[in-house]
Order: sequence, then structure tokens, then C-alpha cells
Amino acid sequence: MAIGLGIALYSRGNYDDAVKSLLRAADLRPADPICYFFLSKAYDSSPNQADEVIQSFRRFSELQPGNARAFYYYAMSLWKGRRAQDPSLDLHQIESLLRKAVTLDSKLAEAHLQLANLYSDQTQYAESISEYGKALDNKPDLADAHYRLGQAYVHTGQKDKAQEQFQVYQQLRAQHLADLDKQIADIRQFVSSEKDETPAKQ
Repeated sequence: MAIGLGIALYSRGNYDDAVKSLLRAADLRPADPICYFFLSKAYDSSPNQADEVIQSFRRFSELQPGNARAFYYYAMSLWKGRRAQDPSLDLHQIESLLRKAVTLDSKLAEAHLQLANLYSDQTQYAESISEYGKALDNKPDLADAHYRLGQAYVHTGQKDKAQEQFQVYQQLRAQHLADLDKQIADIRQFVSSEKDETPAKQ
């Protein structure tokens, strides 16, 4: 019920309360991976309860040491909750957790992407290029990975490769926007058809 309430609150844009409800769910069932999946989504939109969320994800990684996503969630909670301006941010810990995640599951594209972003932010472009490549090997439609890989190529003087990645990014972005437009059009058509089929009140 706590998970369901958290999802309902999240869908209505009430992100702070969604996080609170999902944290309660995590306390009630600490090893439930479904809870942490939704908590990670809600936390993306509401980082205000960073300490509680970080501790929750830390506990999950301890309860499930063979779960790659547990370490990925823990790493991202630390990174989001304590950005670079925070002196307590330990980038080595975040790198270690992301490394653990991709070691447990080499096909976890999101972990490769964030590890690449971490390297890129530290101007370690050769390492970031390698990780962006691994992310795209597993999930070629990651638009952000193509864009960030293009930036890394620019920094390493590989302008032709950079341009190729930027072109792919633009294509994926255009497709994404077209898909959104289609979804909106489909919803409007559905609503319109429902109205047409609704009997008029006598």
C-alpha cells in the first residue's frame, strides 16, 4: 500500500510526499527491489530528503550484495544528494559503487553512462569514451550517451567522430519528440471519441 501511495503521489507531481511514502515502504520491506526502483524515480524529482534516501539505498546494497542495481541506486543517491559543491562528496566512493554495479552486470547501460559522466566531469576523457561506448553497446538509443560521447570526442580532438555522435543524438531527439506528439494526438483522439460515444443526457 505504501508503494502504491508513493506511485500515486508521484504521478500527481507530489514528489516530496512520494519519497516519504516510498521510504516507509522500504522500511517495511527493506529487500523489495520494486520499492527502490520507484524511490529512485521519485528521488530524481525531489532530492530534499537526501540523507534518508541515501541510507535506504545503502541498506539495500548491503541486503542484496549481488544486485547491480542496488549499487547503482546507492551511487546515484550519493551523487545527486551531495553534488560537487559539497565538500563531503566522495567521488571515489561513487566511482567504486558504479564499478561494482557494472562488474555485477556488464549490460547495465545506465551504470556505464553515469560512470562515463563521472570521468568526463573530471576531464578523464579517454576513460569516459570507453564507458560511453559500453553504454551504447548495450542500449544504442541512449540519446544522452551519444551527446556526451560527442563532447568527449571534441575534447580529444576527434571532430569527425564527434559530429557523427551529434547527428545520431539529433535523430534520436527528433524521433523522441515525434513519439511524444503521436502519444498526445492519440490521447486527444481517444478523449474525443469517448465524448462522441457518450449518450446525451435526456
